[in-house]
Amino acid sequence: MKRLAQQTKEERQKQAPDVSYKNGDRRNLVTDLDRANQRVLIEKVQSLDPEARFVCEEAGERRATTMAGQVWFIDPIDGTLNFVLEDRDYAIMMALYQDGEPVLGWICDVPAGRLFHGGKQTGVYMDNQALPVVKNQSLRDAVVIVSGRRLVVGEKPYGEMALQARAVRVIGSAGISFTRLFTGSAQAYLSKLSPWDLAAGRALAEGLGYQVKNLDGSLPNMLLSNSVLIATNEIHREISKMAKD
Repeated sequence: MKRLAQQTKEERQKQAPDVSYKNGDRRNLVTDLDRANQRVLIEKVQSLDPEARFVCEEAGERRATTMAGQVWFIDPIDGTLNFVLEDRDYAIMMALYQDGEPVLGWICDVPAGRLFHGGKQTGVYMDNQALPVVKNQSLRDAVVIVSGRRLVVGEKPYGEMALQARAVRVIGSAGISFTRLFTGSAQAYLSKLSPWDLAAGRALAEGLGYQVKNLDGSLPNMLLSNSVLIATNEIHREISKMAKD
């Protein structure tokens, strides 16, 4: 994956990517490199497992309709708007699930050249460095990462959470947001996430002791979009209570 990340970085620096819009939404971009990266990753998995099933961000692949057995999740460029407009804060993500449970996740912070990988059974690593289990901080001491759009429109519990946290960040990439949790520069992340936004981060976050659940305490449906809170146990308790009150 790091080789693909380096190729993506070099292509972006050579020339502006070819951009189109999904469903006419000027904020929802797709580039030629999104499509090319997805194909590379799918072909790599299929070389090992010709019967592999996928849930991918970009169109053109038959999507898994059940989580039974093995399912691969691919986000070929996460944070495409950042990638196109700023050439920063974007990632490549992939994950393997078995019967609905996360097994392994990979998130490559492309600009920084860092690869986060692992899961509950293997431990979680940044390149070759093992990462420590998260400390159970409370909200008042935490940096929280949020969906900027949901904070602006006042969706519950974003406003109260932002007021009670030590600091709030809006990044625009699920993958990069997850890496902030893994390295300890943030302790909570709340956003509505598509399956490919969530899958790798969930595998890695749970491996580090974070709770990854919907605000009502239920587990995310990995075939649908979910409003998911990734946080320490204490922060999860505090924010879930705000959502109920």
